[in-house]
Formats: sequence, C-alpha cells, structure tokens
Amino acid sequence: MRDKLGEEVAEFLEADEGAVLEELADVLEVVRVLAADLGVEADQLEWLREATASERGGFDGRIVWTGNR
Repeated sequence: MRDKLGEEVAEFLEADEGAVLEELADVLEVVRVLAADLGVEADQLEWLREATASERGGFDGRIVWTGNR
C-alpha cells in the first residue's frame, strides 16, 4: 500500500482540474487503508492530525518550513 500511496500522489500531482478531486479522494482512501493496517480508525487518525496541527502548526496558511539554509 505504500507504493500505491506514491502512485496515487503522483496521479494527484499530474491531474488536471477536472480530475484533481477524484485523485485526492484516492490518496485519502489509501491513507485510510494504511492507517487501518496499523490498527488506527479514520476518526483516530483525524484526532491525531488535529492534535499534531495544534501542537506544531498545520498547513492551512500554505506555509511549509524547509529548514535552515
């Protein structure tokens, strides 16, 4: 499934506006399957995402730290 995630992300990145949401949904589906394989339900994963975003900041502002250069 990790390889499938890479494949789906690549398809999302290459998708045109007409297909981008469908490809993003495919990425989400693979992420949910990977979480389930680790024994984590979708609601638990969402809770962890929210907690991590609260602690370290999320990507809502579209700002991504790339480290010191």
